[in-house]
Amino acid sequence: MNKSGTSIQVIDRSAQLLDSIAACDKPASLKILAADTGLHPSTAFRILGALTGVGLVERDSAGHYLLGRKLVQLAGKVKRGFDIRKEAIDIMQSLRDELGETVNLTVREGDEVIYIERVTPQRMMRVEQVVGSRAPLHVTAVGKLMLGELGEAFLQAYATRTGLPAYTAHTLNSIEALEKEVRAATANGYALDNEEAEEGVGCIGALIRDSSGAVVAGLSVSAPIERRRDEWITRVRQASDAISARLG
Repeated sequence: MNKSGTSIQVIDRSAQLLDSIAACDKPASLKILAADTGLHPSTAFRILGALTGVGLVERDSAGHYLLGRKLVQLAGKVKRGFDIRKEAIDIMQSLRDELGETVNLTVREGDEVIYIERVTPQRMMRVEQVVGSRAPLHVTAVGKLMLGELGEAFLQAYATRTGLPAYTAHTLNSIEALEKEVRAATANGYALDNEEAEEGVGCIGALIRDSSGAVVAGLSVSAPIERRRDEWITRVRQASDAISARLG
């Protein structure tokens, strides 16, 4: 691998380790972080040492790892007043009005997606996703795309860590089936939830990216499975791209 490719790989692995530390409720040991990310312990140790050296990671008295205070300083430099819900809401409303179904805005926190905004159609029979509710990555359309972004090692560790619990008879609860679905979703640029989180409900999801190309959220349409249409895929992707464009 050339130097540029190696540098990118180190950045990817660093991001995996930071995500893994963030997902832990308490400082994590090297053994846990290596298993979680799928990295060899010596590789994880070397990268964590570099992250510690620049203040992005810290170690406690037991030698366990936690996020560093430098991250707080960097977070304070993020553009103030930025609210993805504010940027997305009118596009979500237009998509709802066009398709006549519930539109959701989600972000990832650890191994779950959180619903941070939704707009619903004005009719009795509709899909309700409560703002603030959570769902595991593997049972949602957006979650599958996020797993694809996080990479093969994270996906393997996620499957081991969670056990891929089944929420319905349609949930993909084997690593082989989930890997196949995630690869296809990543290649296609969209994902489906085929009654995997809730019986009778189907979703179409796409990712939202910021000016750097990093994934910051996901957009999805939820509908009774018999009403969901394949032709909505293009509109969901266009809507997610439109929100991404507003972020730079």
